[in-house]
Amino acid sequence: MQEKDNLSEIDIEKQHIMDNKELSIWEALIPVVILMALLAYNIFLKDGEWLGEYSNQYILLMGGMVAAIVGFLNKVSLGVMLAEVWENLKSVFVPIMILLLVGALAGTWLISGVIPAMVYYGLQVLSPEIFLPASVIIAAIISIATGSSWTTSATVGIALVGIGTALGINPGMIAGAVISGAYFGDKMSPLSDTTNLAPAMAGTDLFTHIKYMAWTTVPTIIITLIVFGIISATMEVTGDADISGLLATIDATFNTTPWLFIVPVIVIALILFKTKPLIALSMGVVSAIIVAIIFQSDILSQLGESKISAITNAIFTDTAIITENEKLNDLFSAGGMLGMLWTIFLIICAMVFGGIMDGIGALSRITKSLLAMATSIFGLFASTVISCLGLNAVASDQYLAIVIPGKMFKKAYEDRGLAPENLSRTLEDSGTVTSVLIPWNTCGAYQSGVLGVGVAEYFFYAIFNWLSPFMTLLFAAFRIKIKMLREPKTV
Repeated sequence: MQEKDNLSEIDIEKQHIMDNKELSIWEALIPVVILMALLAYNIFLKDGEWLGEYSNQYILLMGGMVAAIVGFLNKVSLGVMLAEVWENLKSVFVPIMILLLVGALAGTWLISGVIPAMVYYGLQVLSPEIFLPASVIIAAIISIATGSSWTTSATVGIALVGIGTALGINPGMIAGAVISGAYFGDKMSPLSDTTNLAPAMAGTDLFTHIKYMAWTTVPTIIITLIVFGIISATMEVTGDADISGLLATIDATFNTTPWLFIVPVIVIALILFKTKPLIALSMGVVSAIIVAIIFQSDILSQLGESKISAITNAIFTDTAIITENEKLNDLFSAGGMLGMLWTIFLIICAMVFGGIMDGIGALSRITKSLLAMATSIFGLFASTVISCLGLNAVASDQYLAIVIPGKMFKKAYEDRGLAPENLSRTLEDSGTVTSVLIPWNTCGAYQSGVLGVGVAEYFFYAIFNWLSPFMTLLFAAFRIKIKMLREPKTV
């Protein structure tokens, strides 16, 4: 779920798709091929630093320039392209605000002792042998309750990464487990915006969609839990023997008390009562500040010339709490809002590229070409999956990866006598969950920024997310739970 103020903000009628009959499929693919080539060169040959810290951002802008040139050659005006870019930028205003608040949340939850307390008590409850599958389950429960993978990562996700890191578990594994559970819950929750959007685009109702989606989603999460259970049971960790030392250091540095958990409880309660995420996260920051003043007075005095300056730094800039344990020193640091700027710039550049691609009609042309290749029922499912994956990479937005294929493929499913829930399930299995696997997609950028783990590090371990498209194709190939309304039309 890419957070919105509320579900009503997803106005399907305003989700228009630009078409350009003059644009050929080869012309539409030129910006995509160049973008992928430049990104591959940067990642594999230049270690991501080809153009400095913001290499991926510059490459996305280069891809946008190439797309604009293709548009000019096909008589698309600059005004049309800029209008689509502006629409894209408006769509990520709330997510950007949420990212800034998450940065503030991380800083204030650190100085208030909330994150250290989560690590302190979590170390005593979660052993390495059960940690990864337990993380999947915890994240899934929170995400089902809130309807938000983003909120899940910003609360329990941060805590689980901290606990697991202290136990000596690979952060990529932890992030993969958290993301797997969070996106399972996001898909199956009636509160999730994408879970409401997919059936709306396909023409079915919410609960029919959720029940039908369970046929592919439940086996996928079971496989995910089994794999993480095997990994947890067989992996060697370095942190287990040092737990007593970690606990003693945390206890000596912070005033650890269960009362600190009132802060995350407030945030989760507000989300459950359908409070706007911006308000819920803001309350999380405010309540953490109050708790910091009450319980962590000594920490605040050590971090700044005054308690106000320490709190201000935690919200806006870097904060580091030095302990006797180097592992905890890495863990007890936060970048505040400043630490989220790289992610925000990435999202903005991705929206520029995606907006120009939509403005010149390239997204529509690519999707239509995929649709033309679907000569069988399995081919139709496969084309839908490829379209969703491609749009997550090219448009860099989870919603467009659902809306565009939903509009384009709806009639094709009807013509083949397929119930609309087949389309809505495929949109979720391939559009919703794979967005987090693309580093420059809004979801991939958010999750890596919040959890502090790069997409490349957690990609393999986000088992639920990359397995879901294969599961939906497996069901389609063997015609398992493929609901037909009638015999398909002959063409």
